[in-house]
Amino acid sequence: MTTTHEADASMTAQSDGGPTSDDAEVGASTDRAAAGSGAGRLRRVLSRRDPIAWLLGAVAALVAVVFVVVDLVWNQGTFIAPLDDVYIHLQYGKQLGSGEVFRFNPGDPISTGASSILYSFVLAVGWLLGFSGNGLLGYAVTTGIACTAFATGLTYHLGRRLVGRAVGVWAGVLTAASGPLMWGAASGMEVGLTALLAVAAVYLFVVERPDGRFRWTPVVGVLLALVRPEGMVLAIALIGAMLWTTLGGRRAGETRRPRAALWALLPLIAPIAQYLFYWIATGTFSANGVQSKSLMSDRPTFYIGDFVQRATENLRGAVGFFNGMSGQNYAFPGMLIVFVLGLAYLLVKHRRWRSLAVALAVAFAGIVLSVSTLSTALIHELRYFQPFLPIYIVVTVIGLYAVSRLVARGRFRQAALHLLPAVALLFSLMALPQWAWRFGWEAATIRDTNISVAAWLRGNLPPDAVVGVKDVGAVAYYSERKVVDTIGLTTNGFAEASNHGPGALYEKLRAMPEGERPDYFAVYEQWPGAAMHSFVDTGVFSPHPEMTFELNVPRDSSGWSIVPFDELNVRKANWSLAGTGDAPPVRGDVRDHVNVGSLDSEEAHGYAPQMEQPGVQPYTDLRRQEGVIDSSRYILGGETFRIGNLKPGEDAKLTSRVMVNGIEQFVRVRVDGRAVGVWDLGPNRDAWRTRSFDIPGEFVTRPDAEITLEPVRPLLSPYPEYTSYGYWVTQ
Repeated sequence: MTTTHEADASMTAQSDGGPTSDDAEVGASTDRAAAGSGAGRLRRVLSRRDPIAWLLGAVAALVAVVFVVVDLVWNQGTFIAPLDDVYIHLQYGKQLGSGEVFRFNPGDPISTGASSILYSFVLAVGWLLGFSGNGLLGYAVTTGIACTAFATGLTYHLGRRLVGRAVGVWAGVLTAASGPLMWGAASGMEVGLTALLAVAAVYLFVVERPDGRFRWTPVVGVLLALVRPEGMVLAIALIGAMLWTTLGGRRAGETRRPRAALWALLPLIAPIAQYLFYWIATGTFSANGVQSKSLMSDRPTFYIGDFVQRATENLRGAVGFFNGMSGQNYAFPGMLIVFVLGLAYLLVKHRRWRSLAVALAVAFAGIVLSVSTLSTALIHELRYFQPFLPIYIVVTVIGLYAVSRLVARGRFRQAALHLLPAVALLFSLMALPQWAWRFGWEAATIRDTNISVAAWLRGNLPPDAVVGVKDVGAVAYYSERKVVDTIGLTTNGFAEASNHGPGALYEKLRAMPEGERPDYFAVYEQWPGAAMHSFVDTGVFSPHPEMTFELNVPRDSSGWSIVPFDELNVRKANWSLAGTGDAPPVRGDVRDHVNVGSLDSEEAHGYAPQMEQPGVQPYTDLRRQEGVIDSSRYILGGETFRIGNLKPGEDAKLTSRVMVNGIEQFVRVRVDGRAVGVWDLGPNRDAWRTRSFDIPGEFVTRPDAEITLEPVRPLLSPYPEYTSYGYWVTQ
């Protein structure tokens, strides 16, 4: 048996860069003991059966199974996923297994709503094996738990090889007791698979680094880059570490290895292939989720100041969670500081891991920064960050080990080494029941809303009915009805329209072929997605719901719920007035029409609101008046657009449908930059009116012209404030 003094001496030797007995047992993590090829060393490692790793993995699986049991208790013996996004994955997996490659509904165009390409294929395998319905969900949960268990065992091995056995054991224990990680493992999401690939990629780097030749790390890096966009960040960071080691860390007698360096670039194939697929299939490199959730595209007009403010708020929130300064028990207090100490310790005391420490620092910074640019960064239990908790925990335990080296000497050092992680474990164990309770509570919320809606649709609507939805996952998976995702995660082209507001969404829906428009809508009022009251007010939705689903599961003490609404209504659609807003409200030869609120028409006419105050958004809306339904934009300042099909030299009349928000409003009209006159839009707060402005033929010099409407008094308030519905040009 090793005495306390012997163990302390061993740890001391290791901290100074020397080998330990643990390192020798696993085939040498130090350069001096790493004789033989990296492939041979990897085979020796994989051939070992370390009971501690298996025990830790079993504990992690058992904890995750407890989450499943809690879910079953909450839901009368039926497992329900705690997140609607799980069912989006299941639908894509089912479709992929059925031969419908990334088509959310049978016969749909290919869409990019699957945020994990690799996980979709994993679920497709389950479908091909015969799992369907709740069976496929069970397959997904089992896969996630198994992957998390293996990730926990690898976490132990990673900590052991980086520093020593004690670090490895505590890293594994804290991983197995991590509430947020177990939430993700049992959820049915790709969290477990991503966690396994993330830990495996780092572990393989550690195993192969002494040889300076990376054979398997790049291969796992490809899978990591395909499983999540955040995994792509870690994979690219590891490319840098591999190149650093292969080309930069030359020892005596070594030569540079360009072929090995080229192989290290293999993970780049994944993002290149993925985004090329997006472009070929959809015409854009941007996935639907990014179009819908990115702070750079989730509002009509992008303002850099607004973006920086919102991203900074997300960043501060993420830092608070990871530093244990939030009420969600995501980490123990000060954990982020200890994590940074762990990275510093690897940089200073373990020179052979310097490239890895830099890569991890870059990767975690990149992941946090990239996720902070999403409007959903801090919701759904921070699921984007969950897969990287095992690595975060390993480095944190290394930081605790470094602190123990500073605060204790002699026989007290070993005690401090175990005392500090034990305190961290106490925080995890205290939080674990809360996470399990939240898991069941959130699953019950999904059952009370989206699952119930799906069951009602399946039993009450015709089989060929098309349903417009906001939460698309469970409704599509269980209702067996074709769905149109009004938020745009799974239905191409709707993300931008939804972000612009109900007017743009209406125009997108009514532009669909009649047989493809939704016959019913199962929607709620709140964000995400456009508000729905305008559709009811205009009669596009029936004022009397076919069914109303109220949220009966109580919210938590802070008022939060996994769904953003208290009530969801199923309403029948009425498209009888679709397109009535395009009819010209003035006589004459209409040469062109700018349909404000229709993104297609706006793009065709180079339309752009010119808002006088940065940050004010020109959201679209919808209004019905005298049997006409038309979309609009809120304008504070003016507009710019191009009109075409003009007869040069002839007088033209510009007619607007406008509703002034207040007293009489005036705008200056410019044609191709030349001032023509001032247009009186008039006072008409409660209804739209038709207003016309005469453009003399001397200003019509070409078949097309740029029209600019601007404040009469630039810079100074009050600005022209009105609602713009559209423009017609007659000659």
